[in-house]
Amino acid sequence: MKRDDDKPYSTETEIESFGSEVREALPPAEQAKELPHASGVYLMKDSSGTIIYIGKAKDLRKRVVSYFLANRSAKTAALVKKIVTIEHIITGNEFEALVLENNLIKKYSPHYNISLKDGKSYQMIRITNEPFPKVFKTRRIINDGSRYFGPFPDGGKLDLYLDLIEKLFPLRRCGIPLRKRDKPCLYYHIGLCSGPCAGLVTQEEYARSVSAVVDLLEGKTEALVKKLKAEMASASKALNFEEAAVKRDQLAAITTTSSEQQVQDFVQESRDYAAIEMRGPLCTISLMQMRDGRLIGRALYRAETLGEETETLLNFLVQYYADGMKLPQFLYVSHEIDVDLIRQYFEQQLGGRLEVSLPLDGKHFRILRMARENASRDVEKRLKSKDNSQALVELAQVLNLNAPPSLIEGFDIAQLSGKYTVASLISFRDGNPDKPNYRRYNIKSLHGKIDDFESMREAAARRYTKILNEKLERPNLLIVDGGKGQVNAVREILDDLGMFDIPIIGLAERVETIIFDDDRPPLLLPEHSEALRLVIAVRDECHRFATSANQAARSHEASFQLLESVEGIGKKRSVALMKKFGSLEAMLSKPAEELAKEGEIPLPVAQRLLKSLNL
Repeated sequence: MKRDDDKPYSTETEIESFGSEVREALPPAEQAKELPHASGVYLMKDSSGTIIYIGKAKDLRKRVVSYFLANRSAKTAALVKKIVTIEHIITGNEFEALVLENNLIKKYSPHYNISLKDGKSYQMIRITNEPFPKVFKTRRIINDGSRYFGPFPDGGKLDLYLDLIEKLFPLRRCGIPLRKRDKPCLYYHIGLCSGPCAGLVTQEEYARSVSAVVDLLEGKTEALVKKLKAEMASASKALNFEEAAVKRDQLAAITTTSSEQQVQDFVQESRDYAAIEMRGPLCTISLMQMRDGRLIGRALYRAETLGEETETLLNFLVQYYADGMKLPQFLYVSHEIDVDLIRQYFEQQLGGRLEVSLPLDGKHFRILRMARENASRDVEKRLKSKDNSQALVELAQVLNLNAPPSLIEGFDIAQLSGKYTVASLISFRDGNPDKPNYRRYNIKSLHGKIDDFESMREAAARRYTKILNEKLERPNLLIVDGGKGQVNAVREILDDLGMFDIPIIGLAERVETIIFDDDRPPLLLPEHSEALRLVIAVRDECHRFATSANQAARSHEASFQLLESVEGIGKKRSVALMKKFGSLEAMLSKPAEELAKEGEIPLPVAQRLLKSLNL
């Protein structure tokens, strides 16, 4: 919405002042066409006038009109159904729009935007900024110079750290700030505090203990382990077996807390890895923190949102780093967000500079893949926790099936300008994903052409010929991503195979319409239908699995290009190496001598490969 003087809306203006003008006579799609070609923020409202989604755009009209296009995603279609009014605020540029969008999301907490309220509840360890710091767990970050470690999604591990700290280091436990006393409290007398309140320890001596605590929390435990081993040996020699047992248990606890330091590269820098996975409206973001070559923090942030993955990840990063206290030097992300925009935000709003990138291979790709796998497992666990029995019963009724479909299979096709065409087959057992039975098919019959119908025919023929020949379990329902053309293509193959008993439906994305494989008219289920929710979940999982396979193929080609950039490795040798080891990661995990021997390449070439690519 413009100001009366038609000037861009400043991000410094009070948020409450955006207008209440409503073009009630126009449907939302027409409201979108009336938006200006200008950067700004759009606010989508439902029938009650509640803001349900807030977004930013470089071009408001182009961005909002895209919500109403025929090829929109399932999540976008679900959001569009709830929109009644669209308002907007013009900003001077896209950066101002990002800042204003973040302020508005924090103020109004729209239902379909991502919110960090769950993630913020993770506990951290705080070391206060005082002459005699206190160490304790907290859920709040206070910008007073205190140091924070975490977040710790596993409360047991956090408590283990605190228990170790209390036993190993005599730090104070009294309130903030420190009060001077004539006599120390009971903790001093039982050896669990050094008595700074009574002046019984110098600031330098106390600081050494705090420094040791920091080393423990950062995984730098070599000196501490050496000290405890010496003390345990000394106690044993003096026949003080009780004290020796205490030291033994402390050593075991340190080993336990260090066991999760699985990723080490001995580089003195700070890096964060953020990966997002979505299944329908369910969203999980995995954040891994590397400091000085060690994994010091790992957390999962959960939400339900109808935003797309890229914009959801960008909004998450803006919210997560909003206090400016957790900024790393490098940030690696799983999706192609607007890198220049987020860099500008970090620099101008938070006063920090950092590099943001999406790695396609190498060390950072491998760590990011771990983060993405953590997010994927979590969101699938959340998906499986839903009881879909009612959805299956309803689906059988609306599709006129003999019984609820206990085994559902789904097909989708992904390609990039005719390259890397992949068909995905996913399986749902009792309404939940059955990942061991997922399959991928690299389409071989197109020779660079783009033909979804032929791709569907090839994939269906390969899948159901195998089921027929090997007498495998047949699905009770087959769902394809697409309309009548895709449905007929698969029906043709199954009929040729004599598999007339497998019903097929398609889901046309435009209005989430169910398409049948016979002469029944398209079926439009109510948006609250549990059956529709399940069909959409199958279709979305098909799409995700096909797209991830397509991206994997692109990454595979990138591996060949990286190999061939090394002196002494041409096309023939790169093919031989990939055939031998299967992936670039497998090669980079080998010592040079072993790589040369197994890969049948000269040792200097193996050394150059490791030096060039193991970054």
